[in-house]
Amino acid sequence: MNAADDKKSKKTGDPGRLIRDPVAERPQRKDVKENLTIKTEPSPELATILQRLRENEKIHQKFYILESRILSILNLQDFFEILLTEMGRIFIIPFVWLSVIKKSSLADLINPLIHSRIIIEKTQFLDKRQFDRVFANTNSPVLFSGDLSGCSVFLPGSDKYRSGSMAIAPVRIDGEIVGSLNQWDPSPRRFKPDLDTSFLDQLMIKVSLCLSNVAAHEKLKYFAFHDPLTGCLNRRAFETALSREFSRAKRHFRDLSLVFMDVDKFKQINDHYGHDVGDKALAYIAETIQSLVRDEDILARYAGDEFILILPETPAPKADILIRRVRSCLNDYPLKHKDSVIPLSVSCGISSIHSENIERAADLIKIADIALYSEKARKTSAIIP
Repeated sequence: MNAADDKKSKKTGDPGRLIRDPVAERPQRKDVKENLTIKTEPSPELATILQRLRENEKIHQKFYILESRILSILNLQDFFEILLTEMGRIFIIPFVWLSVIKKSSLADLINPLIHSRIIIEKTQFLDKRQFDRVFANTNSPVLFSGDLSGCSVFLPGSDKYRSGSMAIAPVRIDGEIVGSLNQWDPSPRRFKPDLDTSFLDQLMIKVSLCLSNVAAHEKLKYFAFHDPLTGCLNRRAFETALSREFSRAKRHFRDLSLVFMDVDKFKQINDHYGHDVGDKALAYIAETIQSLVRDEDILARYAGDEFILILPETPAPKADILIRRVRSCLNDYPLKHKDSVIPLSVSCGISSIHSENIERAADLIKIADIALYSEKARKTSAIIP
């Protein structure tokens, strides 16, 4: 190839000429391997941290599951039953139970739930001073391990709980300690005192918030059906209960009596002692009646100083015997206010499902009301010379 052809080939490109590969022509280092993957083992310290992170993630997932279960509950019985059972199930804790300070707001919430088998088996009541000893210097959960004699008052009765380890986490309502959620495990290592309690602390904050919300909801529901002064059913709830009991008695041919009561000389009590004492008198009468009736009997404040008592499975003569006991109790134990003794009495009218002209539940009220005012008229005529 002459110089002209070579020049031409450089300008136009020659298919026959080899194409230069800059990569292929790059000098290769003999000490560089084809695969540059580097495998290194983490240090023991890093491995420990990673393991702890994985364990914390699992714990966090369990707490999330438990929190999700209790956050949506607005019923006290469900709240306590799910908390006590699910905590043991999710975290595989042999025994979880509740300690409650006597005469606390938590005790007031728990006491009406004694019909629940789970709550009965997993609840104990303790004096406040016993909680003060445990939480004297901390507001966080307290852990015990090995010999548990130092917290024996919190332990269940069985001897098997005398060793192992346990956690006592405070339960609060409106910022005040009202009890504790307790966990026990036979292993002394499960709740060692040097363990971090931050997860449990966060859970108890949410438990306390949930409990406050549930308690507020229950209180609203309670006052929707109860008289706030006496604690009796209100008129609306009474009418529902009477309709239910009347239908049941009719369907099964059972006895049912109703007592309509009115406080004697209630206006004079208000005028002489004031309305605060009048309210106290109404609450005292309601408390007296409640102490004498059965659990299945239903007491309601009908209006003002009027009460109505529904007595299932009770004929009229037995209803009359009960009223005599109420009058006797009020007579023997009058209301005391400061230095005064205030006598209280009630007038009553009784009706029965077997009375004449009883076709509806409202007829029981009507006939008892007529009997009540007949008695009040007799008392008035006896006073007037």
